[in-house]
Amino acid sequence: METSGSNHRRQHRKPAPPNAVERFAQEYGWWRVVAIPIMVIITVWVIVDIARGGSATESRSTATSVASSVAPSGAEHVGPDPAAVDAARLSIDELPPGGPFTEAGDGTFREVGSPGAHFGQGGKKLVRYALEVENGIDTSTLGGDAAFASLVDATLGDPRGWTATGDYEFIHVAAADNPDTTIRLTSVATTAELCGAQLQTETSCHTTITGDSTVNLNESRWVRGSATFEGDVGNYRQYLINHEFGHAIGYASHQACGGQGKLAPIMMQQTLSLNNAELYEKDSKEIYPNEDTTCEPNPWPYPTAASQDPHNPE
Repeated sequence: METSGSNHRRQHRKPAPPNAVERFAQEYGWWRVVAIPIMVIITVWVIVDIARGGSATESRSTATSVASSVAPSGAEHVGPDPAAVDAARLSIDELPPGGPFTEAGDGTFREVGSPGAHFGQGGKKLVRYALEVENGIDTSTLGGDAAFASLVDATLGDPRGWTATGDYEFIHVAAADNPDTTIRLTSVATTAELCGAQLQTETSCHTTITGDSTVNLNESRWVRGSATFEGDVGNYRQYLINHEFGHAIGYASHQACGGQGKLAPIMMQQTLSLNNAELYEKDSKEIYPNEDTTCEPNPWPYPTAASQDPHNPE
């Protein structure tokens, strides 16, 4: 025990000098000590992800046609790059004459139709689809939301459609029921954002750019049709459904006209032209040969026989 008269002195220990981390923290702040390692980890993770092929741009591909598309399950899923909305609007004056359409909706969607339609029972591949219309689009002049939904259901269930060979089974399900793909009626602006507008034409497309499989049917085309169908808007709408849904179920590639005066393949870009040479001129990287061969418009995958071999459409 220490007494008041003790000659002993307390021994004071010198504080140890700060280490490198402490000196750094004193000079630059403790928050940097924590933040810098986290930033390094994130940077390394991004570099490794890119090296493995997981870059952000991998999820997109350039949209070069009315029918931008992706491959089915089991293949690489990519979507078209968004393009300037103005590019699509440049072609509005080139649409056939007709009724008004919506240049820009609000980017949200309402479910339409009644789930439950079931076509191609027993088909080899089941595809569940939902139906929506972009908010801001007034379908009253088109017969209402129910008319749009009914035409899509009737087209997918037609014996000349994709179920003709027994390869597919389609079920109309609710939007909240995790559909395999969603078919939407979209405005000019929204379609251009999702489909791209490199050809400066009114496009429709199938895309996964939002992460989900989506068929976007451009309302301007739904209302006005295409000059190639010579005013037959009803048949054109069925072509649009079958062509874009064809991309959704796995027909990623387009097809050229198979012979002068023959019916066009459903996967030909009939909106743009029925002539191989004209389509070649629009995009020489596509499948079309540079030959003056013109087909007749056709809205059906199997227009002449319900039991056609899908690999031999003749």
